[in-house]
Amino acid sequence: MLSELYQNVVLKKPKVIFLILITALLSFGYFSKDFKLDASSDTLLIEGDPDLKYLREITERYGAKDFLVLTFTPKDPITSENSINNLLSLKYKIQSLDWVHSVITLLDVPLLNNSDKSLQERLENLVTLKDENVDKERGFKEILDSPVFRNFVISEDGNTTGIIVNIKKDDILKKLKNKKEIEKYKDNLKKKNHQNILEIRKIIKTYSSESKIYLGGIPMIADDMMTFIKNDIVVFGVGVLLFIIATLWFVFRKLIWIIVPISSCFFSVLIMTGLLGILGWKVTVISSNFIALMLILTMAMNIHMSTRFLQLRKKFPELKNSEIIFITTGKMYWPILYTVLTTICAFLSLIFSEIKPIIDFGWMMTLGLITSFIITFSLLPTLLNFVSNNNVEIKEEKDSKITSFFGKISINNKKTILSTTFLVIILSIIGISRLEVENSFINYFNKNTEIYKGMKLIDEKLGGTTPLDVIIKFADKEEKSTETEDDEFEDWDSEEDTNDEKYWFTKDKIDKINKVHNYLDSLPPVGKVLSFSSIIEVATQLNNNKPLGTLEMGVLYSKIPESIKKEIIDPYISIKDNEARISLRVKDSQEGLRRNELIKQINFDLKDKLKLKESEFKLAGVLILFNNLLQSLFKSQILTLGFVMVGIFIMFLILFRNIKLSLIGVVPNFIAAFFILGIIGLLGIPLDMMTITIAAITIGIAVDNSIHYIYRFKEEFSQIKDYNKTIKLCHSTVGVAILNTSITIVFGFSILVFSNFIPTIYFGVFTGIAMLLAMISVLTLLPALILLTKPFVISNNK
Repeated sequence: MLSELYQNVVLKKPKVIFLILITALLSFGYFSKDFKLDASSDTLLIEGDPDLKYLREITERYGAKDFLVLTFTPKDPITSENSINNLLSLKYKIQSLDWVHSVITLLDVPLLNNSDKSLQERLENLVTLKDENVDKERGFKEILDSPVFRNFVISEDGNTTGIIVNIKKDDILKKLKNKKEIEKYKDNLKKKNHQNILEIRKIIKTYSSESKIYLGGIPMIADDMMTFIKNDIVVFGVGVLLFIIATLWFVFRKLIWIIVPISSCFFSVLIMTGLLGILGWKVTVISSNFIALMLILTMAMNIHMSTRFLQLRKKFPELKNSEIIFITTGKMYWPILYTVLTTICAFLSLIFSEIKPIIDFGWMMTLGLITSFIITFSLLPTLLNFVSNNNVEIKEEKDSKITSFFGKISINNKKTILSTTFLVIILSIIGISRLEVENSFINYFNKNTEIYKGMKLIDEKLGGTTPLDVIIKFADKEEKSTETEDDEFEDWDSEEDTNDEKYWFTKDKIDKINKVHNYLDSLPPVGKVLSFSSIIEVATQLNNNKPLGTLEMGVLYSKIPESIKKEIIDPYISIKDNEARISLRVKDSQEGLRRNELIKQINFDLKDKLKLKESEFKLAGVLILFNNLLQSLFKSQILTLGFVMVGIFIMFLILFRNIKLSLIGVVPNFIAAFFILGIIGLLGIPLDMMTITIAAITIGIAVDNSIHYIYRFKEEFSQIKDYNKTIKLCHSTVGVAILNTSITIVFGFSILVFSNFIPTIYFGVFTGIAMLLAMISVLTLLPALILLTKPFVISNNK
C-alpha cells in the first residue's frame, strides 16, 4: 500500500513533488531569518540547579554588577608620569561611554596610610593616587603591600594593573513577564553588548602602542563566543560542502551526481534552519556544528542511494530511469530508515542531560535527520526522473582495492582480527577507567585568542579567573564582646552610639573567618582570597601592627565612611543574615588542576580539619555551577549509553529478525565507540561538555554501516548461498558505498579543527577517528563474525 502510494505520487508526478519541495524551501527559507544564536553563560547551566538559585541569592545579598576587566601593562614603569597619565586618560575615555556605570583603576584605590595624620582624619579625608600632593611612591607601596589590593588591582611585580569597568544595571528585563518580550529584549541586549565591546576595543586600540591591554569579563566572553559560533557555522558549513563536492567528484566524476546530492543537502539545511527559526531554538556553542552534521548525514544517505541506483542501472540496462528509481527506493527504504532511527536514538540520548542547549541539540538533530530522510526520498528520485538514461550513467569503475583488501582479511585472517579486537577491548577498559571530566574554561579557547591571553594574564598576575565563594553561617545567639579599645580606636566610641551592629563582631566569628581564609589561601590552585579577614589585616597594619579587639572592629565598622564600607566591607559580611562571605578565585590555567577534586577537598577539609559542621558553611559560584554541569552530563551520558545500546539492538532485532545477526551487527560499532573513549582516557584528555557525547553519537552514526552491510549481505546471500562469495560481492558493492560515506564523514568532522573552541576541535577529531575505526571494524570484524557464527541457514536444495 505504502509502496504503491509512493510510486503513484512521488515517482510518477515528479513535477508536482518538485513544486511542493520548492514551495517548502521558499516558505521555510523565509523563516530562516529568525534563526538565532546564543552564547550567554545561561546556556551552560542546569535548569533548576539549587546551586544556581543559591548563587543568585548570594549575588543579590552581597551586591554584584556586570563588569569588564582590562589588564593594563605599560611599557614604562607604572609609577611613571606617562603611565599614570595614560591610565587616567583611558579611564576617562571609557567612563564617557553611555553604558558604563563606573571605572575603577589603581588610581581610585583609597590610600589609608599616605600621611601621619590620625586614622579618623585619614578616613574622613580620603586620598587616592590621582590626587595632588600625594606621595605616589608611598601610595604604590601601600597598594602593593595591601592584603586587599595586592594581586587584585595590581600584580605582585607591580608591572600589570587591572581596570574594572562596571556596566550600568538594566532593570527592564526583570519587569517583563511575556516570554516573547523577554526573548526579544535579550536579543537586543546581545546586540547592545556587541556594540559596547566594539566601542571599548576601539578605545583600547589607541593605547596599544604604549601599553599591552587585554579585555576580559563575562560580557566580552559571551560576545566573542557569539563571533566564534558564527565563524564556526560558516567555516564548518562551507568547509564540509567543499569537501563533499570534491568527494562526489572523486567517486562519481559526473556533474549530475554532484548536483543531485548537493541539492538534497541544500534543501535539508535551509528547511531545517527555517524550522529552528519557527520553533525559536537557538544555536549555542554545543550545537554550532549542527549544519556540518546535517550536511554529512544527508550526504551519507544520498551516496548510498546514488551508489545503489548506479549498480542497478548497470545490472538492468534495459530498464527506464523511473523503473530503476522505483527498485532503488524499494531496496534502500528500510536500511536508510533504520539508519536514521538508530542515529535519532543516539541523539535523543542527549535529552537526559538536564542542560537545555544539549537537550535542544538532541531534538535539533532528530528533526534534522527526519528532514534529511524526507528530502532524500523525495528530491533525489524527482531530480533523477528529469534526466535521461545516458546522463546518469558513469564510466565502469574497477573494484575498490581498499574494500577488496578488507574482504580478503575478513576471510583469511579471522584469528588475527579476533586477537586485535580482544587487545582493543583490553585497551578500551584501561583507558575508560582513567577517564575524568573537567571544565577548564581557559583551555576551551585557542591560545591565540584574546580571551585566552586575557584570562591567562589575569590568572598569573591578578589572582585567578574562576570565582568561588565560601559562605560561613554563624549561630543565632552569641555573647556581646566586652573587650576594651586600644590605640587609634580608644576614643572612637566615646560619642553616643545606639548602633548595635558593632556587637556582631565576636571573637568566635572573627577566628572562624580567619581560620577558613588562611586555609583557602594555602591551597596551591587558589589565587586571590578576599574576606573580612583581609580588612582586619589592613586595620591591624593601621593600628601599628597590633591586633584589634573584636569591639574595636565593631567600632571601626560603625565609624567607617559608607562609601568605603559599601566597596570593601559589605561584600564580605552580612550582619543581617549573620554570615560571612569568603571570595576566592581559582587559577584556571594551573597545570594538572582538577576542579571537582578541589571542590571535594575544600568540603572535606572544612569539616575534617577545620571542624566546621555541614550546616555552618556552603560553597557557591561559577566553579560550582560548571562543575555541576559536567558531572551531570557525565552521569547522564554514561547511563544513557545503555539506553542507546539497548535501543539499537531492539531495532536490529526488528529489522533482521535474528538475535545472532543483531548481536554481531552492534558489536563492531560499540567496540569502536568505547575504543575512542579508551584512547581519550589513555591520552589523559579530560572529557568536557562536547567530547562526553562522542560515544553515543558515534554509535548512532557508525551503526549505519552495519545496517547497510548486513541488509545487503542478507539480500545477496539468499541467492548466492555461499558466505565467502557473498562477502566478496558485498565488499565490492555496499562496501564501496560504506567506504565513500565513511571518508566523507571522517573528513567532514575533521573540518571542525578550524574552530577557535577547543572542545569543538576535540569533538571533530575524535568523532572522525571513531568513524574511521567503525568503518574498518564493519569491513573486517563484522564479516569475520558472520563467517564464525554463520547466522543464515543454507537450504538443502542448494
